[in-house]
Amino acid sequence: MRTALAQLLSDFLSAIVFLTIYGTTDNLYLATGAAIAVSVAQFGVYKIRGRLVDPMQWLVLGMVVVLGSATLITQDSRFVMVKPSIVHFAVGAVMLRRGWMMRYLPPIARDNIPELVLVGSGYAWAALMFALGMLNIIIAVNLPFRIWAWFISVGAIGAKIVAFFVQYAIFRIIVRRKFAMPPPGASE
Repeated sequence: MRTALAQLLSDFLSAIVFLTIYGTTDNLYLATGAAIAVSVAQFGVYKIRGRLVDPMQWLVLGMVVVLGSATLITQDSRFVMVKPSIVHFAVGAVMLRRGWMMRYLPPIARDNIPELVLVGSGYAWAALMFALGMLNIIIAVNLPFRIWAWFISVGAIGAKIVAFFVQYAIFRIIVRRKFAMPPPGASE
């Protein structure tokens, strides 16, 4: 779980910086600029250290720079409200890559959970991202800003947290059952 949380924190650091600065200063320009700077700096650190840059990290960098720049240029509240859908759709598309989840899992999970379950879980995450993206568009276009703000900050994030813990519980049950079973060929 620690491995997954560390990877998620790394992947969403620029979003955390954006939300923190925007929430405390109410300054869209400062928050967006800081998020772009953090994303570019984080990418630079990976390159300097010679670390392999995962497709999800490329996506985060591209989305932060492109959508952050578009936010600064357009200054359109509807664009800001629809932008999370673009992110959800892009992340969902990357999650359609077979085995994307492997880097987030500790060795005990990778070694003891059937590949079919791991791949299926990755596709379930992609489906969740697409569903959240569609729901965000519906809410952004049809409902007041305060409801959209609640959905994007509590509802969408809450759905991902619940999905994470459900997956964690299922993976834990699978691993425990595997260790509880006698090895093949063992006599009773």
